[in-house]
Formats: sequence, structure tokens, C-alpha cells
Amino acid sequence: MMKEPLLQASELSRYFGTEVAVNNVSFTIHKGEVLGFLGPNGAGKSTTMRMLSGNLAPDNGQIIINGVDLLDHPKQAKAHIGYLPETPPLYKELTVAEFLQFCARLNAIDKQHQKAAIDSAIERCGLTNVSNRLIGNLSKGFQQRVGIAQAIIHSPAVVILDEPTSGLDPIQIREIRQLIRDIANEHSVILSTHILPEVQMLCDRVQIISHGQLMFNDSIDALSQKMQASSLLLAFEQPMLAEKMRHIPGIENIDTLSDYRFRVHYHPDTNPTQSLLQLAVNNAWQLSMLMPEQHSLEDVFMKIIQNEDTDA
Repeated sequence: MMKEPLLQASELSRYFGTEVAVNNVSFTIHKGEVLGFLGPNGAGKSTTMRMLSGNLAPDNGQIIINGVDLLDHPKQAKAHIGYLPETPPLYKELTVAEFLQFCARLNAIDKQHQKAAIDSAIERCGLTNVSNRLIGNLSKGFQQRVGIAQAIIHSPAVVILDEPTSGLDPIQIREIRQLIRDIANEHSVILSTHILPEVQMLCDRVQIISHGQLMFNDSIDALSQKMQASSLLLAFEQPMLAEKMRHIPGIENIDTLSDYRFRVHYHPDTNPTQSLLQLAVNNAWQLSMLMPEQHSLEDVFMKIIQNEDTDA
């Protein structure tokens, strides 16, 4: 059964003068999903994040947050959004508890519920031991936690995080990633990042944007499928001629890497592995290696972006 949609963006476009920053972007996020938002610098990620959070009006399109139209009813819709920009909006002269009290008031949390909301945000973000310290005296990792705490203090339906692990050390990155996983249990999360492994570790779905256009919008499993290359690496104990393998059904091309090593490209629907193994046995080819190749996420990302550039 499909979970309820908490955010629906339809045909979003935004222009700066004659320049198109975002061009006809549409997508939906459901409850409990983490959506990874990828793209090179200047691709339109931050512009899209600002539109989704209500900080920038689209020139065209519609944004529905938890059933409320953001353009028609901005105040009501924004009550369902938590937003952490790339630079956390912190008052560093306040303590953590003072700042979150201020955020609770900004989000119009009832006075009788403010303490519970603050305590919950502090606990969920691992801030209990620093709640009475000045924000300006905290490490960048703890300041980022405070930024996330202000984004979730009012229990929004959708939490938008723009580069949440940027500039953190490896230990802090691991802690913030675990926090994001925990948040996703109760909210929908949009995660804008340039760290590709982060997408694989955290996200259910992935979107890739380039030059303001959505180039890929699918599940992390579909992205993993793209990482499966249609090629095999072969090695033999003795010199081998590529011509001996060219007639095998499905093989499209063979790269000769040396007299002993080859890369075999095949049609995705016709994997020649079994045929190659059978021929190697029948003809005593002394096959020493047969290994499927796999693209990295970076390879797939670059291919999607480069295909878009070529089409343009």
C-alpha cells in the first residue's frame, strides 16, 4: 500500500532575469522516505530547496505540503516544513536551550507544550550535555545538531536539509547521518548533498538535477541497477585472440587490454558468461579470471550529467 504523499512539487520553474535556474521540475515525497537531491554546483539544487521551503517563490508551478498549497496558504504550509540551510541560522550568543525556546515561539508552539518540544528536540539530537552552553562555544558538529533541532522542534511533516554534513569531521559525519536516519522514521526528509556515498547510505530515492532540469528520479535500487556495467573482464594463462570470442551471442565489442586480458562488452539482456565458460572448458583456453565490472556511483552520476550536456 502506497504511503501518503507529504510533499508534491509540480512543474516548478524559476528564472533569474533571462537565466533558467529551475526548469519544469516535478516530484513527490511520501511519509518515511529520504530523498537524495544531487547535482553539480549551479545545477539548481539550492534554488529548488529555497522554493520548497517557502523562501523563494517559483515563477511557475505548485507546491503542496501535507495537503496545503504553499503559494495559496504560505503560513499554514510552512508550519509543516522544517528547514536547515547550508549555513545553520543560529544565534551564537544564546545557549542551546535559549535558542530552541526562541525557535519554539517562532513556530507558534503552545506555551504549555514548549518545554516538551524543546526537551524532545534536545534528546533526539544528542544535545542533553550541552543544552546550557553557548552555541558559539560548541564544535561545528554540535552546532549542526542545533540546526537540525530547530528544524524538527515543531514536528514538521517534511524536513529539508541542505548539505547537513558539509565541513564536518568523519566522526561528526557519522553521528549526523545516524541522526538523519532517526528523523526519517517520523518525517519525510529531503537531503541535498554533494557527497555521493551519503546518498547510498541514507536515501530511499534519488534525484539528479543538472542545468535546472531533473535528469534522474527513481529509487536507490534503480540507481544501483545503473551501476551494473554490461561488461566483463577476462584474463587467460596464455595469449588469446579476441576473434575467437566475437561470435558468441550478445557480445557487442571486445577491448584488447593485452595479449592475455580483455574487456568484453555485451547487450544488457544477453549476458555471455555461461557461453564463455563453456567455450573456455571445451577449447582449453585456461581462463584465469572472469569478473563482471561495476560502475561507481560517481561514474553513473557523471554519465547522467554528461548525457544531458550532450543532448543540450
